[in-house]
Amino acid sequence: MAPVLERVVRDGQHDFTTPSKKINDGDDLNFFLSSTAYKDLTIWLLQLNRSMVPNKQQTGDVQKHELTSPPTFSPAVMQLRSMLDEFSDLIRKAPPHTGPRRFGNVAFRDWCRLAEEDASKLLLDRLSTILNEYARENELNRTAMIDELKAYLLGGFGSAQRLDYGTGHELSFLAFLGCLWKLGFFADGEERSIVIGVVEPYLHLVRNLIMTYTLEPAGSHGVWGLDDHSFLPYIFGSAQLAPAIDAQDGSAPVPTEESLPSAPSPSIAANKELVLDWKDGNMYFSAIHFINSVKKGPFWEHSPILYDISGIKDGWGKINKGMLKMYAAEVLGKFPVVQHFPFGSLFRWEHDPQVASLGQSVHAAQQPKSKDVPAPSVSAGTGAGTQAPWANARIGTSLPQLQSSTGVPSRRAPSSGTQRPTPPLSATPRVSSTAAAKTFVPPNANVTQTTAPGAQKDGKEGR
Repeated sequence: MAPVLERVVRDGQHDFTTPSKKINDGDDLNFFLSSTAYKDLTIWLLQLNRSMVPNKQQTGDVQKHELTSPPTFSPAVMQLRSMLDEFSDLIRKAPPHTGPRRFGNVAFRDWCRLAEEDASKLLLDRLSTILNEYARENELNRTAMIDELKAYLLGGFGSAQRLDYGTGHELSFLAFLGCLWKLGFFADGEERSIVIGVVEPYLHLVRNLIMTYTLEPAGSHGVWGLDDHSFLPYIFGSAQLAPAIDAQDGSAPVPTEESLPSAPSPSIAANKELVLDWKDGNMYFSAIHFINSVKKGPFWEHSPILYDISGIKDGWGKINKGMLKMYAAEVLGKFPVVQHFPFGSLFRWEHDPQVASLGQSVHAAQQPKSKDVPAPSVSAGTGAGTQAPWANARIGTSLPQLQSSTGVPSRRAPSSGTQRPTPPLSATPRVSSTAAAKTFVPPNANVTQTTAPGAQKDGKEGR
């Protein structure tokens, strides 16, 4: 069976804690990569990714999971959609300031203040069912639970201090949904509704925030990054176009090559008109449409990595496989992205006993050492966790080398199967035909890190 994020026991004995920052240097990053929090985040991502792959029906038909044909949403999903609408309405109460400015609009701080003021009440109103189960007749635990969830929720909207938004904030919202899953807010089998009914509206909200307050990219790699702000829509959107799997067979591997027969060619990503045709039904092309709306110039010039990926000829399964691997390397494995991720009682800062000790990656070794924060203690945890998806003997036990049956590839970067669309004759692409493959290097690969033109350095300010 594909791994599923473990639920918290509903016995009223769980002790919630306000999440706090733990990643302060390269050693902490290395500890994170072998932690139960990393395991849980990875399982949760794979669980949602699998839910977006089309399903084979007993009739022989294929059930596609398009945004324009959503499933029936449960009351839980509807509550979160309503909450996101409430946060969106706050934009009218915090209009952007006029006048010249160099970076993001400082009115975003007003929006963040309003969001923080309303967050506790919004969570209390919409999470009454799990609040009663986990904190009945215990006001202190009720408050602690809201504070823990609120840290991940508000962390998903960007930084009021730096006026930016990036994949680290997106990761925080993913963790917020993972917390709700652990607490039983969502029913089994509801993963697809979570992606279509909650993640997609969340992405629309943050795009609105980015446009309204001209938020800076957080921890951007410049043109060498996949996207200035987001990563999840490329994972889930490519899964939507992968070959169908048997929904009744929980052990069926997620396809790692070929495409759904009706899927468009990846090369249409470079065609604005064709992207328009697919943006309403597919998360991948919805994200590319947003890029086209905020950036000028040829697609291959402002988004060379996505342009190179559009030339992959082995199908959307291959792209989905590469996106998952790239996420492990460029989001979960990068210090500027995960340094602000907080750890509490649901995503715990503790060693996963199922993971062997990791050698330090080149990236982690390059981070400054923290002089003020003591090294984290290694404990075995307090309970039996779900088996890590990379711990299966069929695949190997290296942490970033995730289980192929879940759709995550091995650590080997693709050496063939990529054919780039030809740019205009008058144009010369900025990257080589192997640029997309080079981005698929996992966190612990022995490579030399370089800073691309226009990219932020791996300092403390990014996310």
